[in-house]
Amino acid sequence: MNKIAVIGAGTMGHGIAQVAAMAGFDTTIYDVSSEALDAALAQIEQNLQGGVARGKVTEQAAQDARKRVHADAALSTATADADLVIEAIVEDLESKRRLFGELSSLTKPDAILATNTSSLSVAAIAEASDRPAAVVGMHFFNPVHIMKLVEVVRHDATADSVVEAIHRAAVRMGKDPIVVRDSPGFASSRLGVVLGLEAIRMMEQGVAAPEDIDKALELGYGHPMGPLRLTDLVGLDVRLAIAEYLHAELKDAHYEPPDLLRRKVAAGELGKKTGKGFYEWPTSK
Repeated sequence: MNKIAVIGAGTMGHGIAQVAAMAGFDTTIYDVSSEALDAALAQIEQNLQGGVARGKVTEQAAQDARKRVHADAALSTATADADLVIEAIVEDLESKRRLFGELSSLTKPDAILATNTSSLSVAAIAEASDRPAAVVGMHFFNPVHIMKLVEVVRHDATADSVVEAIHRAAVRMGKDPIVVRDSPGFASSRLGVVLGLEAIRMMEQGVAAPEDIDKALELGYGHPMGPLRLTDLVGLDVRLAIAEYLHAELKDAHYEPPDLLRRKVAAGELGKKTGKGFYEWPTSK
């Protein structure tokens, strides 16, 4: 595996492209928006510079990564020679199915097609492809260049060789992969969403301020980040969509979205990307 195409230049997409390039893969990032591509390359550059400044990345490694990552505004050329395509678009099943249907005719017959979905059915996405055995989940975590976990999600038809190839690719990217069965929310989202939603319910009930709820998990249980701050980084709209999906699929009250979450999303308070969620965030000029 030498060439990777990342579809979607948002928060997850540019992070995946960065770690792929740093791992030595020739990496192309595609998005329908040229502005999003420019922003993605700028963010990758900022991350690389930050890594060098902190002594986490050598100047040579940063220079090499810059040479390996490219932007392409055409899906056909971005994916034509890719050995692995990683989809990181909006968390919507039909959008992902449409994309995987397109990829069937745009990619090499032996290309592996991976989805970064955090909760949707990998099997349902694979059904839209002409090669379901080559479709697999490759769920990264935000921020991608820092978080070590990757969930490798196999559905019933995923080939063993594909799972093994994705596992090797994740390790090469410096990640610590786990293999999970395709089920609603996989392992991480089912656990993380329960914590996040319960923290929001505690806010609704006036149990404690957001900072103190987060500190309880950080200092009491060793979590690197509290569930409310993490929700702000993920996006309240994303958290709501995942909760609604899990509630519908699992029929479990644990996943029913709190009214406070619905109200904030309706008001456009989506977290860091809008400047306000459960916390206030500085907005870029």
